[in-house]
Amino acid sequence: MQRADNNRFLLALGANMGGGAAGNAALLRQALDRLTAGQCTLATLSGFHVTPAFPAGSGPDFVNACAAVDSVLSARALLDRLHEVEAAMGRQRIRRWGPRVIDLDLLAMGDAILPDAAFLRDWMALPPARQASEAPDRLILPHPRLHERAFVLVPLAEIAPDWRHPLTGQTVAAMRDALPAEALMAVRRL
Repeated sequence: MQRADNNRFLLALGANMGGGAAGNAALLRQALDRLTAGQCTLATLSGFHVTPAFPAGSGPDFVNACAAVDSVLSARALLDRLHEVEAAMGRQRIRRWGPRVIDLDLLAMGDAILPDAAFLRDWMALPPARQASEAPDRLILPHPRLHERAFVLVPLAEIAPDWRHPLTGQTVAAMRDALPAEALMAVRRL
């Protein structure tokens, strides 16, 4: 049961430098152990899924999962904590969307929109070429790309199918079902 003074956060986890699916799954478990050793409690965890690297051809397959965590931390403080865990596990931010020993993304905090709806809309509409080269200078919630990514929506639908995007009103299940069939078929349960 979630305590009233906690925030419920949705997270995406990924790894593709662990030497294969089993090694990548172990990295996800290690990241969760590190995260929940502090001010976060794991509420629920999806299954693990093998997914092609994004963008296509950018590296080995990933293992992806989603989790819901409860925490007294603010969204900014949790994002900082996620980055601390990534750094402790050897993540280096060399190039955008490159191979990663661990990738921990803050997807959402309830129905919060940060910093505001206009900023979120702008980042959701960013053309693909700019997405590949630009990163926001502040925390954006919900994650501006979550509605486009099967490797997020398939596992997220396992733990939060009825969560509604606070800007679009779509549920996770509806966003997943709107994706192309080939994108969904590329996400394989481990």
